Amino acid sequence: MAKPQKRKVQGGRVTPKGTRPEQPRDKVSTVQSLSAGKPPSPTWVPVLMFGLLLLGMVVIILNYMGLLPFVDGEASNWYLLLGLGLILGGIITATQYR
Repeated sequence: MAKPQKRKVQGGRVTPKGTRPEQPRDKVSTVQSLSAGKPPSPTWVPVLMFGLLLLGMVVIILNYMGLLPFVDGEASNWYLLLGLGLILGGIITATQYR
């Protein structure tokens, strides 16, 4: 069985001489163009975000420490869900921050 012939690849320019490659886009200008025309977020947005995140963590920690009022004397899943919901609210608020 004979070996296939190797192709000869010619090297050289792909673009015509005298052209320049396209300049890479600046990330800062892309970010600015996405939020162009929208004012920065008011002060209460990050305050609400951090408040929800911290309150959710506190509810979860107090639930497992046994410092919240319980129905059966043990940690309640409802407090856990409340804490996770508060944390989710903080994450959603963080996505709206400009």
